[in-house]
Amino acid sequence: MAKAKSVLQAMRVGKNDGKLAKRQTDATDGVEDKKDARARLAELTDELSSLQYNLYAEAKTAVLVVFQAMDTGGKDGVIRKVFGPLNPQGVRVTSFKQPSQVELAHDYLWRIHKVVPPKGMIGIFNRSHYEDVLIRRVHHMDPEKIINQRYEQINEFEKYLSQNNVAIVKFFLHISKDEQKARLQARLDKPDKRWKFEKGDLSERAFWDDYQTAYGMMLSKCSTGYAPWYAIPADRKWYRDWAVASVLVDTLRRIGPRIPEPKEDLSNLTVE
Repeated sequence: MAKAKSVLQAMRVGKNDGKLAKRQTDATDGVEDKKDARARLAELTDELSSLQYNLYAEAKTAVLVVFQAMDTGGKDGVIRKVFGPLNPQGVRVTSFKQPSQVELAHDYLWRIHKVVPPKGMIGIFNRSHYEDVLIRRVHHMDPEKIINQRYEQINEFEKYLSQNNVAIVKFFLHISKDEQKARLQARLDKPDKRWKFEKGDLSERAFWDDYQTAYGMMLSKCSTGYAPWYAIPADRKWYRDWAVASVLVDTLRRIGPRIPEPKEDLSNLTVE
C-alpha cells in the first residue's frame, strides 16, 4: 500500500515538472497485473460510492474532476469504469465541444463557470477550459502573450473555486503515439466503433509533437496545490482506471465528508 501511494505521488505533477518525454505511458507500478488492478478497482469504487453518499448528504463541498488527453486517450472509458458504479444523482458529466457562436461571444471561461458542480456533487469535465491553451497554441490561433495570460487566468479561476468549497483534481491521460495509432486503427476495423472516427483525428495526429509540448507547458504552469494535475500512464486501460480511482479516493478521504446530524431531535419519534 505504501508503494502504491508513492507511485501515485510520482504521478502528481510539480511546478515546472510537466515535460512528458520523461514520463512513461505504459507503467504498471503499484499493481501486479490486470487481475490485481481490477480487484483493487472494485474495492476503490465501493469506497468511492460511500464517500460520494456522504459528500451528497453533507452538501458542503463540490468536487470537480477534469480530464484531458490526446484523441483516444481514454476519457470516456475511465469515466464509465470509475464513475459508472456511483449514484448518478450525485454525478454530472459535461463534455466540451467546439464553442458555439453564443459561447464565442463571451469570455472563454463563461461556458466553464456555469457548469461548475454545486455543493454535494461530483462534476466531471470531459475536456475543459484547458482546450484554450492547447488547441489555440498548437494551431497558432492566439498570440503567445494571450496564451500565457490564460495560464495565469486559469490558475486564478481555479483558486477562486477552491476558496469557495470546490475541490479540484485534474487528470492528463498519457498515451504513446504508437498506442494512439493502434486505437485509431481499431476504430476503423470495427464497424461498431467507426462512429467515433473522424478524418480530422488524422489531421490532429500530425501535430503530435506540438501537442506534447503544449500539454507539457499546461501541466507545468497549471499544477497547483489547490488544483493539482496527475499525469496518468494510460496505455494500459486497467492500470489507468486503478490510478484514477486511487487518486479520487485519496482526494475524497482528505475532504472527509460526513453524514450530517438531523436538524431536529428525532430520538422520541416513532412511525405508527
